[in-house]
Amino acid sequence: MKRTTHWRRTLVAWLVAVAAVVAPATTARADDAGTPPKLADGFGLTQVGDSVGTAHDFYLTVTTPQVAGEQHIKIILPSGYYDDPERRYPVLYFLHGSPDDPVQQTYPALSMSDQMITVIPDGGARSWYANWLNQNTVLGAQNWENFHLNQVIPFIDANLRTLAAKKSRAIAGISMGGFGAFHYAQARPDLFSQTASLSGDIDLSANSMDLRMAVVASVTDALGAMCASSSGTCDPNNSPYKPGVDSDALFGSPYPVFNVDWRWNQVDPSQHMDRLKGIGVSIYTGDGGGSPLNMEFWVSGASKNVKARMDALGMPYYYGDGSGWGTQCDGSHSAGCWAQDLLDLVPRLERAFAS
Repeated sequence: MKRTTHWRRTLVAWLVAVAAVVAPATTARADDAGTPPKLADGFGLTQVGDSVGTAHDFYLTVTTPQVAGEQHIKIILPSGYYDDPERRYPVLYFLHGSPDDPVQQTYPALSMSDQMITVIPDGGARSWYANWLNQNTVLGAQNWENFHLNQVIPFIDANLRTLAAKKSRAIAGISMGGFGAFHYAQARPDLFSQTASLSGDIDLSANSMDLRMAVVASVTDALGAMCASSSGTCDPNNSPYKPGVDSDALFGSPYPVFNVDWRWNQVDPSQHMDRLKGIGVSIYTGDGGGSPLNMEFWVSGASKNVKARMDALGMPYYYGDGSGWGTQCDGSHSAGCWAQDLLDLVPRLERAFAS
């Protein structure tokens, strides 16, 4: 009897000692180490090197046959992501503008949510979030839509604790990314429950030839017009849009003659807003100070055209006129305004996901 009791006490003491050593180490690897989690290759994506950043805010570099070169994917995890290994989260896919990069997307609002994961995939300097018509230019493969919708989304769902359903996905973007957000939601309404354009090029119809030509300028590396359409830093002497390619490479001929521009009309968000029925739509815009010299003047016109189209269709939407809100926004095509837009958008997305 004494032997059995002594053996049990010894076993309990041993288990307690092991737990004291093992448990802290496991917790440290999950959260306190400060290093990004390891993600597994798949869905056509191959990682290059290690992820860079912290356990909650990091980016990885991938290659894919769909797009030439190396691409970044930035991931921002909620502050409590490692605390509850059973909890799953909705996802915001955020599309940057031209000619930006995911790593440069440091808007405070993107890191303030503890309710959702934010994923910022590379959109290149001038991808326009599309599968290009001409895949044989000097740029190589340019199937950005395939990359994002068919590879990045399932890659994220496979590697992170997401709620992998339409109800729990949103897509939003700035400038070029605003076009991408509406274009992707229209192309795959089964994937997203919310979409938002922040100063987006969301009217590429023949009635908005100024914006259509801005897109062409980025494709052909037309200085001046190209920089005027930029949402990032654009130095005409060190162009991020080199090498320029033919104006037809993206969507075919942009000129509205004998319907040769039909592919532009096919992807123009303003002409297909009915495809977003049942999806929460948000439009943010400034006014550019009323000056045609400011890019926001033109995208504001595009936003108003889309608003009128939705009114005609009887569709609900949220329209944020951020011309003067916040201390850093003067209504221009600028990061200060988008930072304010996101401070409004992120809590609204959280509420929509929770409803």
